Amino acid sequence: MEIKLYPMGGDMTAAIQKAIDDCFLAGGGKITLAEGIYPVGGLRLRSGCTLYLCSGAVLKGSRVPADYAILERDTLEPIPASYRTDALWGPARTRKTHDHILKVGSSWNNAMIRILDATDVAVIGEPGSVIDGSNCYDETGEEHFRGPHGISCHFCSRLTFGGYTIRNTGNWAHLCFASRDISFSDLTIEGGHDGVHVFSCDHVTIRDCRMHTGDDCVAGFDNIDVTVQRCELNTACSAFRFGGTDVLIEDCHMYGPAKYFFRASLSLEDKISGNPAPTGGRNTMLAMFTYYADFTLNVRHAPRNIRMRNCTLENAMRFVLYDFSGAQVWQMGKPLEEITFENVTAKNVDMPMDLYGDAQKKHTVSLKNCKIAFTGEVPCAIRAAHFERLALDTVDFINVNGPLVRSYGDSGEIAAKGVTGVNGLLTETDEPYLSKSI
Repeated sequence: MEIKLYPMGGDMTAAIQKAIDDCFLAGGGKITLAEGIYPVGGLRLRSGCTLYLCSGAVLKGSRVPADYAILERDTLEPIPASYRTDALWGPARTRKTHDHILKVGSSWNNAMIRILDATDVAVIGEPGSVIDGSNCYDETGEEHFRGPHGISCHFCSRLTFGGYTIRNTGNWAHLCFASRDISFSDLTIEGGHDGVHVFSCDHVTIRDCRMHTGDDCVAGFDNIDVTVQRCELNTACSAFRFGGTDVLIEDCHMYGPAKYFFRASLSLEDKISGNPAPTGGRNTMLAMFTYYADFTLNVRHAPRNIRMRNCTLENAMRFVLYDFSGAQVWQMGKPLEEITFENVTAKNVDMPMDLYGDAQKKHTVSLKNCKIAFTGEVPCAIRAAHFERLALDTVDFINVNGPLVRSYGDSGEIAAKGVTGVNGLLTETDEPYLSKSI
């Protein structure tokens, strides 16, 4: 079944939802939006349905948070009581429950497009199609200003997202939880918060995407079999804030400063107004790769076999941040076991690498054929503790006035071959390890 819609000059939520529901009841189909602007609140995309945006079609999100409570109104596929909660976001270190994340009926999980308990679903856009979240403000939301996500998916399989531009989302552009067989391709992500955030997901591909985000580009943890290829990543946080098993990142270009400010750094006036082009805020890129190990879920497999290769980095505070010292609130789950960087070239990096591991489960980090140029002089290339093995093969450092490794705790094996630009391999210190939380 195929239904084609045209803009009618007013709120299009009901008309688009009816088309989705009709296709679903017919066994699946395609809902096509012709060129024009479609003001909407929350939509629920269902099994077997494709939402197709023609060139010039713009889904324009409401700035009223209550307009996104689609699950509360859904009588076609009503959600079970176990999904429901009134829990709101609270700061990570003080919250009593994680229900606002884990129970999918929460307002925190609202989105312009919701996909729940569904299979064979797609959102496809022609060049010039747009999903615009209008920077919806919600004073009861995350950090007391974030609104709904762009697209949120829970307990789904065989999802395809491609071709469109998604911008100014109230929270993450894409949220996927406990889903599998997901493809993101040829997307442009502008502003907002995280570009693609997947957690507890399996078999995910992200290819040929352009992300210019105000928060992390690619984020998530407890993921298995993830491939990211040929992406352009520009961010005011981390290009990758990620944890998983069997992860491949290759042929990506990551750089700062960010085109868009980190929205938490904006003035309250800019947050409330949804100003897409504020005049002040922080746009420094924090890290190329920040390990992510949240405490809200039990990670299913040991985080290992993470490989980054054939990538470039420019203008960031850090090359990598792995800090299990307790300073990083998002690194308090299962520790990292192994990560490899190969053929990675970085320039204008402000700080040494941080590789502070877990005392009970030590980590292995490998660098091969890499070149890392620091912005100014740094006292060591790597700050580390509790590592099992650091293996470096043909690695060039620039602007290091000190050893390869400065150790703040238990040290393991250092295997270095063809390493240049450092003075010695290891210096041990009794100084406290201090790391700025990001």
